[in-house]
Amino acid sequence: MTVLVAYSSKRGSTAEIAETLAATLRREGLGVCLERAEDVRSLEPYDAVVLGSAVYMKRWGGEAKHFLKKHRKALRQKPFWVFSSGPVGDPANDNPDWIEPPKLAEKVDELGGRGHVVFGGRVPAEPRGLMEKAMAEGVPERFRDRRDWDEIRAWAAEIARQLVLIRS
Repeated sequence: MTVLVAYSSKRGSTAEIAETLAATLRREGLGVCLERAEDVRSLEPYDAVVLGSAVYMKRWGGEAKHFLKKHRKALRQKPFWVFSSGPVGDPANDNPDWIEPPKLAEKVDELGGRGHVVFGGRVPAEPRGLMEKAMAEGVPERFRDRRDWDEIRAWAAEIARQLVLIRS
């Protein structure tokens, strides 16, 4: 069984999550292809798909949204999962409205997605532009990288478990 892990990452944090997911799926005995979402031409070679995107201003990256639209027919025929990455800062101040970009859960459900998870994000180490600089200055150092690597690996292991059940 071969799984495509596709991602849209503006500054590299989401790409690192995708790399960890791919490595975990490989350790679980699956074949894995790791690609940027915009580089994927066809889903035909894959038995399952994991798609992820960074979220900025409550929006998924354009490449990931385009991926869902471009491959919607193929996605309906395959097991697939999606993840978002983005929240940083003090978890006590998390805004429940952020949990998913608007309409994303609807679109994933409509296409038959098997799940969506939101992972914490990371403030860029070298912020660019006024918005990134303001965000970095406003986030205490200890909350600048909210990625939980154990949670990420556990989610990938659960996907592998579900794929083994599908294959049986």
